[in-house]
Amino acid sequence: MNMPAGTRCGFLERPGCRVYYELTGSGPAIIFAHGIGSNHLTWWQQVAHFSDRYACITFSHRGYPPSSEIGVPDPKEFASDLAALIAHLQLPDVRLVAQSMGGLTSIEYILSHPQHNVRALVLASTSGSINRLSIPFADLQRLTEWNRQAAAARADMARRGISPPAGERMAREQPALHFLYRAIANASGTFDREELRKRTDAMRIRSLDVLRGFDMPTLFITGDEDMTFPPFLADALAPLIPNAKVEQVREAGHSVYFQCASIFNHLVDRLFAAVG
Repeated sequence: MNMPAGTRCGFLERPGCRVYYELTGSGPAIIFAHGIGSNHLTWWQQVAHFSDRYACITFSHRGYPPSSEIGVPDPKEFASDLAALIAHLQLPDVRLVAQSMGGLTSIEYILSHPQHNVRALVLASTSGSINRLSIPFADLQRLTEWNRQAAAARADMARRGISPPAGERMAREQPALHFLYRAIANASGTFDREELRKRTDAMRIRSLDVLRGFDMPTLFITGDEDMTFPPFLADALAPLIPNAKVEQVREAGHSVYFQCASIFNHLVDRLFAAVG
């Protein structure tokens, strides 16, 4: 396998599977955790941007090629896989950048490893394993109504050949990028994504109180046109974390990191510069 200059790749041996990872660059470590519809390749724009100053680690969750194809993976194993990867690479500290499902991996890692070494956390279009139904809203119907409208929008996009997490705007204004987004998704395994989604949904049981113990600087990044994750959830969750803020990107869908990479990278850069 030909790798870019300065990139090394490997497989982490785990119970029942092997987890693929790549490390590019040197310096303080950033680990990127991808969402349900992609793999390690999805972070190409972030690796190119950060690897001149940071050690950028990308990985494919268990079940996602080039990791072992094991059918529908058990998301309860994701956090321990991440912990094993950090130990394997002997990282003294890490900065976590988590997209969508990757937020579940990252939050569960932090909660299950009280002695974690996370210096900063980016939660992109995700509330991880937090119980969304426990989030208080002045308008109790807001989440229900959003879910109804978003489901209809996703179904309409799918009928028109548009990837819902990429979004209609990316497909219309950046067709080449949309094509690449779908190509990465198509290379991310053939297992039943809806079954995995059911399993990750079942893990959303964490109470809001767990967030009060997050002492690392945390940044929520959302897109105002997201039809997969309700962006207003980030606004409700951020005040519960002692050192958290929200940045919403205009005219962006679920995958801000892919669609609006320069803006996303700038926001993450600013956070990491502040923590050193």
